[in-house]
Amino acid sequence: MTTHVDLAAKAAAFAALHTPTAPLALANAWDVAGALVVEAAGAPAVATTSAGVAWSLGSPDGDALARDRALDLVARVVAAVSVPVTADIEGGFGADPAGVGETVTGVLAAGAVGINIEDGHRDPAEQVERLAAARAAADAAGVPLYINARVDTYLRGFGESATRLDDTLARAAAYLRAGATGIFVPGVLEPDTVAELAKGIDAPLNLLVGPGAPAVAALGALGVSRVSLGSWVAEAAYAVVRRAAEELISDGTYGSLAHSLPYGELNSLLKG
Repeated sequence: MTTHVDLAAKAAAFAALHTPTAPLALANAWDVAGALVVEAAGAPAVATTSAGVAWSLGSPDGDALARDRALDLVARVVAAVSVPVTADIEGGFGADPAGVGETVTGVLAAGAVGINIEDGHRDPAEQVERLAAARAAADAAGVPLYINARVDTYLRGFGESATRLDDTLARAAAYLRAGATGIFVPGVLEPDTVAELAKGIDAPLNLLVGPGAPAVAALGALGVSRVSLGSWVAEAAYAVVRRAAEELISDGTYGSLAHSLPYGELNSLLKG
């Protein structure tokens, strides 16, 4: 049985993985098999993708999935892998700060040692309260939960481009004061901006990466401590489903499946 002491140790180990010298590279999973594949590839940690989890469970992304279903998936992933797990909890699966605290208590009960929580369209002052509630719940459990606070200024194009950097840095500072451990700024990859973010944020910086993004080492040289594929892997997997179905239906052929993982390899991971 995992204790809070065990979780605290695993949380500390997870936090130590965040360094620009060798940025933590997360290929986000959305089910047990995917998490096992990621772990087997040599990943030192597993992260879930909220979009992939929601889609696989029949819900759209964006706070539509029920909290208990999300936490059940997290618990299944944690039970299957030996590395630390960080869970994307979207906006916190709670209507108010107390609800976010309840979610964090559930995340810890599931055995995860990190979370992603996004501000989205919420007022930053409201997000501060939600982050403070998340930290208070973790502190009450005696676990230094890694709270990765997502700032959506660039992803959603909030405000004027001329003031977006300053707005992002202001939000980041407020979120860190509220108890966040790291800051996640998806939607930006321009080197000069990334360097300014890394310089101006007094915590590990996480970026969303995918096709066309600079290599992990190049981002590390700019000061980035963590990179995530987010929903990209799930989107690519579902693209294979569509290509295979269209090819089968229209051409009666099967070339889209030429690079599949062997059945036996996948099955053995789940037996382990």
